[in-house]
Amino acid sequence: MKYRSVAMGAVLGLMVSLVAAAADEAPLPLIYAFPVRNLVIAKQLVTRNDPSIKTPYEKLIKEADAALGAKPESVMDKFHIAASGNKHDFFSYGPFWWPDPKKPDGLPYIRRDGYINPKSKIGTDSRFFWHTCRNAEILAYAYYFTGRKAYAEKAAEIIRVWFLDPETAMNPNADYGQAIPGVIDGRGEGLIEMRQLLRVTDAIALIELSGAWTKDDRSAFRHWLEQYYDWLTHAHTKQSMDETSTENNHMSWDDLQLIQVLLVLGKTDYARALFQKEFPHLLDMQVKSQGEQERELVRADSLDYSLFNLEALYRLATLGKYLGVDCWKITAKDGGNLYTALDYVAPYADPGLPWPKPEVRITNRKRLLPLLAEAYAQNKNPKYKNLLNKFCGDGEDPEHWHLFWPYNNFGFSREQPQVSQP
Repeated sequence: MKYRSVAMGAVLGLMVSLVAAAADEAPLPLIYAFPVRNLVIAKQLVTRNDPSIKTPYEKLIKEADAALGAKPESVMDKFHIAASGNKHDFFSYGPFWWPDPKKPDGLPYIRRDGYINPKSKIGTDSRFFWHTCRNAEILAYAYYFTGRKAYAEKAAEIIRVWFLDPETAMNPNADYGQAIPGVIDGRGEGLIEMRQLLRVTDAIALIELSGAWTKDDRSAFRHWLEQYYDWLTHAHTKQSMDETSTENNHMSWDDLQLIQVLLVLGKTDYARALFQKEFPHLLDMQVKSQGEQERELVRADSLDYSLFNLEALYRLATLGKYLGVDCWKITAKDGGNLYTALDYVAPYADPGLPWPKPEVRITNRKRLLPLLAEAYAQNKNPKYKNLLNKFCGDGEDPEHWHLFWPYNNFGFSREQPQVSQP
């Protein structure tokens, strides 16, 4: 993992004057989940006990303190094993696949889009991997904001157990992800679960100067990531061929993974060339003239999937800044772009406005808020600011995105009640 100098940050246009002043004091961690300007401003707000981020900051520290006492999880904890017979291979079931009630043994399983089979999450790697990546991320951010080394040490331990320790390490592939009983031992769709890995690369960037993440750790993880990258990019890997043919949210998250991994590994020129090819293609395939994402609208939970894909596209736009590509100026063949895609779903930040299609599950509409905040950061359109001011203090939010939202820089109202976190 690398740290970016103030000069490089300025070249990329990611810093405002507040960020530049803070960056003189310490090197900036090279994270990719959101613009690093937000992180630096958030740290300044934390340092001066600004009330605008009091609630999410306290929640972050509470969760980090809980993670300090958590047992590190690994692929060895599951009781369902991949067809390889090797417990070190990541294994999961497709979540929307159920036993066929017409068959005595239920095989082959049948698909019910939108309906998660709860047994698909039991005894597999899905939840363990999610816990591992999220806890590492939470602990790393807690370390960044507090400087408390215990957080960095625990994050490092969690990452070592899952990825590096020979007795517990996951093999660097997802060959057996999202298996379907009676159908297939693993599918390209399994790559979607590997998106959690991006939390880990950012976590390492946040703790690598703490002393908790050693030179040997850095070398070993890079070796793991190089192997994963090789697996991810080999055209003959069936999962890769399946995944890149979907042209929906799977393709977006796959591209995001690949480009961020390339950046972490320092393969910047290849990342730029791939990005310049892939991002316009994603918009052409996915975003129509009015901003509708047709491949997500056909899903049983069409609002949820529209937001899920848009989250990947916005994350890609952040990566584009590091590569000198302004994704906000790119338009699809049908006329759609990042703004029109957001505009199509933006009104539904209002929880009282019914989504026009039936939904199996209730979508957390708070996920729109960080998208609105980033769009406003790009073009200062008051419609985004108005939606944010109207709904930013209403209801529950599962993440800490607003801790990294520079309220003071954007000029949003701070009279809204703070979001209480679950």
